[in-house]
Amino acid sequence: MARKQFLSILMVVALVGSLTVAGSAAVVPTTEDVSTSSISGSVTVTVTSAADGDTVDVRYQNGSTDTVRLLGVDTPEVNVENTPGEFEGVPNTQAGKDCLRSAGKNASQFTKDTIVGETVTLKFDSKSDRRGDYGRLLAYVYVNGENFNLDLVEKGHARVYDSSFSQRQTFYSAENESQANLRGLWHCRTVDDGGSGGDDGSDSGTASVEWVYAEASSTNDERVQIKNTGSGELDLSGYALEDEAGHTYTFPDGFTLASGESVWVHSGSGTDDSDDLYAAFGHEIWNDYGDTAYLYDESGSEVDRRSY
Repeated sequence: MARKQFLSILMVVALVGSLTVAGSAAVVPTTEDVSTSSISGSVTVTVTSAADGDTVDVRYQNGSTDTVRLLGVDTPEVNVENTPGEFEGVPNTQAGKDCLRSAGKNASQFTKDTIVGETVTLKFDSKSDRRGDYGRLLAYVYVNGENFNLDLVEKGHARVYDSSFSQRQTFYSAENESQANLRGLWHCRTVDDGGSGGDDGSDSGTASVEWVYAEASSTNDERVQIKNTGSGELDLSGYALEDEAGHTYTFPDGFTLASGESVWVHSGSGTDDSDDLYAAFGHEIWNDYGDTAYLYDESGSEVDRRSY
């Protein structure tokens, strides 16, 4: 009898112990655990060139090469015509297509300036195919520990490409924020749809803040792109470009942009011409981690703004 009681006690202790272990195993993994478990492999490469904002060529340490399609993102096209319907809220008009083309060029330049020539880490997602269309690698590009693919979405240079990958929720959250703030390509949601005819002012110029390049290596490299998205000539005499801190640059008298043309306003000093203007602030003014560029006309009315 005593032996049976002893065995019963052992069984109870064992049962309690197994329940405790099971309870511990049921703990939801942390975000770090989930992120780590979703990566199926990684490799160090050097980015040698960028075809556009979301496709780059890389060289392995052994000298062989490959092409990488950045996983989970899609930047506007620069070599073929864009389809506005792929970018939620962008009007399916010529103005919408032109705006996306400009945004695509900005995204390409951002990718070239940020990662071409850099040694980066490619990480592969366990929920995605290793290669996609045309045999290109599908991967996240990590630069200094940061996910460059996600950075493209956060800055409005790319939309989320609807495909299978483990970080979809994070990417979509970033896209929603970029859309709400009209960052990057999402500014194209506001372009004039061309109207339905009549004397609606469509023959005049329209000023647009197309892009703010804040992560610059020098004062002159820091710059803002202003574009005439209207159908007529735009006179920028007396217009003012301003940041959130109140640094202001006033456009010179007689400076004009033809339809579709743009100009860069640099924070440093130089000789003004039709493509480049220099604000001579003496230092960088655009915050790397977020700011707003405001554009006012000669009467002080806000014409456009771009947050990033």
